[in-house]
Amino acid sequence: MPKGPPLRLGVNVDHVATLRNARAGERPDPVRAALAAIEAGADGITAHLREDRRHIRDNDMARLKAEISKPLNFEMAATEDMLKISLATRPHAVCLVPERREELTTEGGLDVVGQHNALAPTIARLNDAGIRVSLFISAEPKQIEMAAKLRAPVIEIHTGGWCDAVVDGHTVKAETEWQRIVSGARLARSAGLEVHAGHGLDYKTAEAIAGLPEIAELNIGYFMIGEALFVGIGETVRMMRAAMDRGRKSHMGKA
Repeated sequence: MPKGPPLRLGVNVDHVATLRNARAGERPDPVRAALAAIEAGADGITAHLREDRRHIRDNDMARLKAEISKPLNFEMAATEDMLKISLATRPHAVCLVPERREELTTEGGLDVVGQHNALAPTIARLNDAGIRVSLFISAEPKQIEMAAKLRAPVIEIHTGGWCDAVVDGHTVKAETEWQRIVSGARLARSAGLEVHAGHGLDYKTAEAIAGLPEIAELNIGYFMIGEALFVGIGETVRMMRAAMDRGRKSHMGKA
């Protein structure tokens, strides 16, 4: 079996901004958190600029781009307003995600099959600007195949269903969701796509999914910011990195 790519860790700082916004002030600063995460070994920073600005603000995105030394992954809905902001910010990557005002967090993957005509111009403009495009989708064959047709070089597999089932102890559902992820990752790599994964990951599930050689990057936020309240963001990044390394090393030992 061929050696998998190095596994990168992207840290999502959205919920540092959530805490800051609870008092409508300036602290805690998500940019400071991003810098601390990078110092501890994060390979990149992810931030979602939502249309309602419930956590990350426009100025946060500008400061992240200006101040961090690692790639910035700009999560956004595929709207004209967000496209203009991303083109002005010029992050390393844009991850297109579904977004509804009433949701607590991103629920499910982007429907690239149903929305391909609307998504194609956005993807083309980002590609033309030299911004790497990722599509946050479920591990469904039809969604993966359409992502490849749309010329998005990267997909990020939505792992929320699997993670929730693991945490809730729903063994059968967890195994079903896991097999979908395994098959989806293989299909995506065979289609020439780079494969990322994220949503709901913790130390246990990150270690497990790190064993899939097709996965090149994990983007993790909510769990890590919660853990950082107790042990600090630096230690949380180091512990997550160690869990991912154990998972990848375990796969290499079986290969």
